[in-house]
Amino acid sequence: MIKNRLKVLRAERDWTQADLSDKVGISRQAVISIEKYKYTPSLELAFKIADAFGVPITEVFDYVEDDNE
Repeated sequence: MIKNRLKVLRAERDWTQADLSDKVGISRQAVISIEKYKYTPSLELAFKIADAFGVPITEVFDYVEDDNE
């Protein structure tokens, strides 16, 4: 599973989901889906999100092995 810190990073910057979606060029619904782990972004989108936050991709996303697999 790909975990993310979108919510935390947004809160640190006082950004709404709409703010992030505007900066990255995706819908607010896409941000919601990523935050709720209903959608895993493409590698290109993951880099765009990290770039919007000004941090390395590893500070936004992390791979965690799922015990159920």
